[in-house]
Amino acid sequence: MRLIQYLDQDRLRVALVESADAVRPIDIDGGTYALANIAIDSGQPLTRVVEARLGDSLIDYQALVDERRLLPPLTHPDPAHCLVTGTGLTHLGSADTRSAMHAKTQVKEEELTDSMRMFKLGVEGGKPATGESGAQPEWFYKGDGDCIVAPEGALPVPAFAEDAGEEPELAGLYLVGADGTPWRVGYALGNEFSDHVTERFNYLWLAHSKLRACSVGPELLVGELPAHLEGVSRIVRDGETLWEKPFLTGEANMAHSLANLEHHHFKYSNFRRPGDVHVHFFGTATLSFADDIQTRDGDRFEIELPAFGRPLRNPLRFAEAAPVTVTTL
Repeated sequence: MRLIQYLDQDRLRVALVESADAVRPIDIDGGTYALANIAIDSGQPLTRVVEARLGDSLIDYQALVDERRLLPPLTHPDPAHCLVTGTGLTHLGSADTRSAMHAKTQVKEEELTDSMRMFKLGVEGGKPATGESGAQPEWFYKGDGDCIVAPEGALPVPAFAEDAGEEPELAGLYLVGADGTPWRVGYALGNEFSDHVTERFNYLWLAHSKLRACSVGPELLVGELPAHLEGVSRIVRDGETLWEKPFLTGEANMAHSLANLEHHHFKYSNFRRPGDVHVHFFGTATLSFADDIQTRDGDRFEIELPAFGRPLRNPLRFAEAAPVTVTTL
C-alpha cells in the first residue's frame, strides 16, 4: 500500500495510490498524521484504517504533480514537532567517498580514517541479533519540519553554501504514540541534500553541512521494506540528463540493520515525546559529488525506485545573501 498527501484548496488530504495515473481520496481530516493516530490508539494496522475510509471517487495523479499540490507523505500540524535526522556510512561502499574527502587530514594515510573506522564498526556489528544492541552509526540532525520541501518543490541553496548535492536515500517516517512508543508509519524516497564541499574541508563540519533543506516522497510505502532495492539517481539540466547513476539500498545492501539504526535513534528519551513525527534518513552509497559534478541554479534532481511509485523530483533554487544580525534586548 502506498499513500500520498496533497492540497485540496487549503485542505490537507491523503489518498491511496491506485495506479500510476489515479489516486483514491481517504475520508478523513488531518491527513496521514490523523490516520496513524487512529491506528495507534485503536490497535489496528494502518492498512485497515485506510481501507475503512476509502472514498468512491478517483482523481488524476498527474494533475496533482503538474499543479504542484503534492506534499510530503507525513507531516505534523506544527512543524516544530517534526524532527529530521539521519545516519551516514550505513551502506556497503558508502565509506569510499567520505573517506576520500578527508583522508589527507590523517597523520598516516595507510591507517584507517575515522570514516573507514566508523564504517568498519558497522560492518562488524551493525546487524545484531534480535533484542541486542549493535554498533552505533554516525548520526546527524537536519532540522525540523520546516526544512522538508514538498515533492516537485524547489530545494533552497543558502548563499553561504559551498555545494548543493543530492543524496538519494530511503527515509523512515515515524509517529510517537501517547505512551512514548515510536511507531513506524512507513518508508519514503528521500533526497537528504547536503553541502559536500563544506564537509570535505573538515569532517568535523559534518553538522554544518547537513543543516540544509531536504525532500521526501511523494509516496509513503506502508508495510515491509524489500531487502534489496535498485533505483536511479539523476540530475537534469536544461532538459538534458547531466548525470545519472544507479543506486542500491535496502538491508541487503547495508552494513546496519534498520532495527539497529532505529534503536540508536529512539534510545534517547527526548526522541520519544508523544505526538512527535520523525523523518530519519538511512544513508546512501551514491553521490554525483563523487564524480566531480557541480550543480547550478535550475538543475533538477530525480530519484526513483520502482517499489515507491513516482519519482521524487526537486529543482534547485540558489538564494541571495541575506545578512543576519543578532540584537541585544
